[in-house]
Amino acid sequence: MKTVSLNRKKQTEKDAQRQVELRESGRVPNHIAIIMDGNGRWAKERGNMRVFGHQAGVDSVRDTVEACAQMGIPHLTLFAFSTENWMRPASEVNALMQLLIQSLRKETRKLVENDIKLVAVGQLERLPDKCHRELLEAIEITKDNKRLQVCLALSYSGRWDLAQAARKISEMVINGEVGPEDVNEELVQSLLTTNSIPDPDLLIRTGGEFRLSNFLLWQAAYSELYISKKYWPDFRRDELYKSIESYQKRERRFGKISEQLEKKDMRQVSAGV
Repeated sequence: MKTVSLNRKKQTEKDAQRQVELRESGRVPNHIAIIMDGNGRWAKERGNMRVFGHQAGVDSVRDTVEACAQMGIPHLTLFAFSTENWMRPASEVNALMQLLIQSLRKETRKLVENDIKLVAVGQLERLPDKCHRELLEAIEITKDNKRLQVCLALSYSGRWDLAQAARKISEMVINGEVGPEDVNEELVQSLLTTNSIPDPDLLIRTGGEFRLSNFLLWQAAYSELYISKKYWPDFRRDELYKSIESYQKRERRFGKISEQLEKKDMRQVSAGV
């Protein structure tokens, strides 16, 4: 498998200027989450096996991580493998696990050099032992990095995340730690596996499909959605910039009306915020 390291080439002056313009033109997402879809279709259209598409998608991961780090975006979450993906043919699952192992081994040093922290959420204990060990080792090695946090959603589903939080709440009620009246959004949020990560501001899905596919169901309640027609192996920073530009043009009301937001903005300006 051909791989390319982070910072594989010097950033062009044109690209750096594009990033400056994006930062100056409006708010930049604090957290971007991506459903990396279309690897299999990309490969099949080229007469190759599906795993070829997964391998090709590694370059898209690297370019996206690099661009987010350069942009100063602090959080990036990538939907790498869902709980439903375990139902795929064993040959494809095994190839995906081997690809994860190879990528972790090749890229951990570069993550450290670029001050990028790696974390993961999901039913990680379901990963093959070798894959699980490599993942935990990469997480440990990069734990003190500050520039960008990349979260891999592995063996993850939004319904599973909510169910495991509900089980914890049930145990807390049984043990007398909380009463039914104490169960609220804040408690649920604190028990999700993503509790240390802010909710995504922008959720990107590649491959042209219009669905969440069981990804961050609670956390994406007010995320802005961007659907890219590009398959994941064709996704590069230019498409990431387009998604950010689309995000900047939207008014995020969180259930309020425009006039309320305008008044809040005026109060913040008056207070010097």
